Amino acid sequence: MWIEHIPYEKAQGQLLKLYDRVKGPNNNVDNLILAHSLRPHTAEGHMMLYKNVLHHPRNKIPTWFLEAMGVYVSMLNGCEYCINHHFTGMKRLIKDDARSAAIHAELSSGKWGDVFDSKEIAALEHVCKLTEAPAEISPDDIQALRNAGWDDGEILEINQLASYFNYANRTVTGLGVTTQGDILGLSPSDTEHLDDWHHR
Repeated sequence: MWIEHIPYEKAQGQLLKLYDRVKGPNNNVDNLILAHSLRPHTAEGHMMLYKNVLHHPRNKIPTWFLEAMGVYVSMLNGCEYCINHHFTGMKRLIKDDARSAAIHAELSSGKWGDVFDSKEIAALEHVCKLTEAPAEISPDDIQALRNAGWDDGEILEINQLASYFNYANRTVTGLGVTTQGDILGLSPSDTEHLDDWHHR
């Protein structure tokens, strides 16, 4: 990455405690978290938002589709780091390599065929507009999601998913974060405990 960072072996105090919460095998800490290491309080905020948006048991939208929308937003933003991490996570959840490959192909092209249903396509089209033309979002766009079958709580989940990934994508691309040394696709358990980062 393009700024200094503190590796696990040199971390102390609050930062070390944070690393110990999120680390994977062999004390591996994702580079996205390492990028926050000079300001651990921003890592705390990032982690809380990420876990609540993607891995909270009271979300109604299936986690695999949240991941798919995140991959799509990341493709729109050209963020290879998030594409690689979250496609791997989505693929692990789906447990079907052929279907995962078909999803990746459709998300890459932005042309919808047989992979997604009409309700899912409406959500994907919405996160695209929110990413590329946020000032053009209107009440009509929200009504279109309702018409497709999403309730207002789910619309909030879609909004927060797109907003989170736009934030994460810009953190990554703005600081030159890569996946080098990362373990792709690790994610915390879907629990309400913000300190529960046991990886699956």
